[in-house]
Amino acid sequence: MDERSGAGVSHDTSLRVFWDERLTSYDFGPEHPMNPIRVELTMALARDLGVLDAPGVTVEGFAPAGDDLLRLVHDPDYIEAVRAERIDPARGLGLTDNPVFPGMHDASALVAGATVAAARAVWEGTATHAANIAGGLHHAMRGAASGFCVYNDPAIAIAWLLEQGATKVAYVDVDVHHGDGVQAAFYDDPRVLTISLHESPRTLFPGTGLPQDTGARGTAVNVALPAGTDDRLWLRAFDAVVPPLLREFAPQILVTQQGCDSHDLDPLAHLRLSVDGQRAAYHALHRLAHETAGGRWVLVGGGGYALVQVVPRTWTHLLAEAAGRPIDPATITPPTWQNYVRDRTGARAPERMTDGEDVEVRTWASGYDPGHPVDRAVMATRKAVFPEHGLDPLE
Repeated sequence: MDERSGAGVSHDTSLRVFWDERLTSYDFGPEHPMNPIRVELTMALARDLGVLDAPGVTVEGFAPAGDDLLRLVHDPDYIEAVRAERIDPARGLGLTDNPVFPGMHDASALVAGATVAAARAVWEGTATHAANIAGGLHHAMRGAASGFCVYNDPAIAIAWLLEQGATKVAYVDVDVHHGDGVQAAFYDDPRVLTISLHESPRTLFPGTGLPQDTGARGTAVNVALPAGTDDRLWLRAFDAVVPPLLREFAPQILVTQQGCDSHDLDPLAHLRLSVDGQRAAYHALHRLAHETAGGRWVLVGGGGYALVQVVPRTWTHLLAEAAGRPIDPATITPPTWQNYVRDRTGARAPERMTDGEDVEVRTWASGYDPGHPVDRAVMATRKAVFPEHGLDPLE
């Protein structure tokens, strides 16, 4: 699995990006790690590099999610507590991670609405791929906010797809934190395959996502990676688990969450990926969408707290990949964007779209190394779930 090439996936694609400036109103305050400037800078960089003007790419508005959609995943009493902006620790509201802010319900419903709009576009065939870069709030539970997440937009979108008649939806989560809220929403539903690659719960929030948590018929898949895992080892783990399971499951639609907090510079976690490694993961997911789901791909953002140095570049690569116009990693970031970053944040912007890392990886086919902690973590996952899918964990 050598993902160094800048070549795109050889399929005709269209990308619909759902965006509204009001998405930046999802804002817990200036001292909170999840500052919406990261999304603003991403969209500015994507525009300045021409990603949003590429052939087949459209940027569209959308409606916020109404209560009918929110209730597909969340309890009515919880929705009312969010709307009332009540401090309610039992529901996770008003805690350090999830401080109550004015307009919380409206902002959160807007994020959910964008992801449902993306799912609708792909399900109805008006776009091959669709994105909500402000989405990916994967920790929110049925009756509680958690981990900076109020409404669980990917779970709501998946639940909407099931209501439309989807019988096989795959969700792949590459955020550094376990995708616990999405897993919980569909833990006993064999129509939904959830795969999460994350830092071990022994060293990182939310403390869940062990390999033995396998759900209905092995459809909850957890790859818990040790702190310090780098590009090559992360991509090896991905190669060992994600492609074989997606090929066997054969989803009608692929939903992916691209939290970029696995980066070495992220202040809240302990993996060591680069922008180049994350770009390689997006390339692999794009290929798998075409190979296993007829190209139907819904993509959302997620975590990522290196607000200037990482998130805008990484998610611009994601949008470019989904547009079928991947950006050469050696590309210099536009001076207009560098000036915008300085004016908005006072920080110096990164000058290139790369961290200069070689991400060629030794695939799982090269053999299992029982002495390596990453290989042991991968094998634990393969042994826990592969037999449920008719796959041999040792092959």
